Amino acid sequence: MFAVLKTGGKQYKVQAGDVLRVEKLAADAGETVQFNEILMVGATVGTPTVAGAGVQAEIIDQIKGEKVIHFVKRRRKHSSKRTKGHRQQLTLLRVTDILEKGADKSGVKAAIGAGSVSGGAAVAAAPAKKAAPKKAAPAKAAKAEGAAADDLTAITGVGPAAAKKLADAGITTFAQLAAVDVDSFEAVKVKPEWVEQAKTLA
Repeated sequence: MFAVLKTGGKQYKVQAGDVLRVEKLAADAGETVQFNEILMVGATVGTPTVAGAGVQAEIIDQIKGEKVIHFVKRRRKHSSKRTKGHRQQLTLLRVTDILEKGADKSGVKAAIGAGSVSGGAAVAAAPAKKAAPKKAAPAKAAKAEGAAADDLTAITGVGPAAAKKLADAGITTFAQLAAVDVDSFEAVKVKPEWVEQAKTLA
């Protein structure tokens, strides 16, 4: 009995015992995989695939195809040449069994192209990215607390960097800055004129 399976955008007519080279699959040597996209089994033709049919195969090795040289030369342009080599990544496998029915309940790993795995990994990583805003919640709370904070950059000589240092030291309002003792406060170098302006603004 033969079957026609589809993988990597190509169709293969196979029988038990056939050895195939297909587009690279996400499986290691020695593993058994199952192709579920079966277009035809014996006399049964799928519409477009045969429900419940499958082809099981054992992975022999992950290999590379023959080297293909891609040479580009444009006429009338003396310096326009390009040589590029390519070796397609392939999977060598042996067909072990053709199932007309019950392939969906066989429990054998589905044959997935290696290019599809990275896409699946990206989908799996998406919930982790959505979880990130929960960690940012304390920052929102800090902003809410800082809603009553004064804009310390209104003081002459206090730039964004100095305002950040003052905020890190716990000074976010004019009143707090006005109460600072310039001589004993060591967290940030506070200038006496800042304190005077803060007293006025407070």
